[in-house]
Amino acid sequence: MSSKEQVLVARPTAGARRRWLRSGHRSLHGSELSWSMAFVAPYAAVLIAFAVYPIAYGLWIASKPSLYAELFSSDEYFDAVITTALFVGVGANVNMFLALLLSGFFMKRCWWVKALLVLSMVPWALPTQPAFIAFHWMLIYPGFIDALSWKLLGVDGPDWFNNYWLAVCANIIAYNWKTMPFWTVILLAGRMAIPQDLYDAADIDGATGFRRFIHLVVPLLGNLYLICTLLCSIWMIGDFNTADIVTSGAPNGETDVLATLGVDYLFDHGKPALGVAAAVSVLPVLIPIGIALMRRLQQREVQL
Repeated sequence: MSSKEQVLVARPTAGARRRWLRSGHRSLHGSELSWSMAFVAPYAAVLIAFAVYPIAYGLWIASKPSLYAELFSSDEYFDAVITTALFVGVGANVNMFLALLLSGFFMKRCWWVKALLVLSMVPWALPTQPAFIAFHWMLIYPGFIDALSWKLLGVDGPDWFNNYWLAVCANIIAYNWKTMPFWTVILLAGRMAIPQDLYDAADIDGATGFRRFIHLVVPLLGNLYLICTLLCSIWMIGDFNTADIVTSGAPNGETDVLATLGVDYLFDHGKPALGVAAAVSVLPVLIPIGIALMRRLQQREVQL
């Protein structure tokens, strides 16, 4: 008997596997069941204690309709909704678009480009709090940016924390600076998964530069790009550190997002139920994004 025939004999067919499962071998008994329960029990306990119970308790706290009536009648809540929409809508799209462009730059096969790729990961590796505190002190007026503007241009720099739009831009810039290296590496890995033969075929057809990017890279990375954008949006909706540390809600709490507003209700106003309700009010947005993310993850191909 040849080696190929031995492999075919040793490998069970699909029908044999189905009969093996139907015969009751998929269920565990005796010591196997005990050991499996012993291994699963710690993970189940941690999941229930730190995920299921807090979420269920929070939903129970925020289940009163009167909380949402009070929440929706608050001007600061709608200001936080608008600021969150700007922060996430502009920040996530700018973040992913720049990461896509940077991933193309890092595809170059030069040693200094590879060195820049390693250096570009430094913002992502830095702890969040010290990095955003440094941003705060650079943008504060007068601060490093103001002094640099005066030295180079002879004019005062902008007062970032005394203008709503500049403060929102400061939050977006700080968050994108911190997280863009992560998305750049993911999109770079997606670019590297594209077969080189497709690039060679595009070169033969005369599609170079911008045309190759539009007709080759964009269609093949479309699914990965959308997944990263949805995931980035989910993370930005729940982001607390940026608005709290970089601008601290300046000016006058106008740049508070829903995450910081919920904490303000808890500690500053002494209304924990209202703070939880502010967080729960995001679920009508988070659930569709999560469903869309899971649907896109079911597509295993790089292509659309």
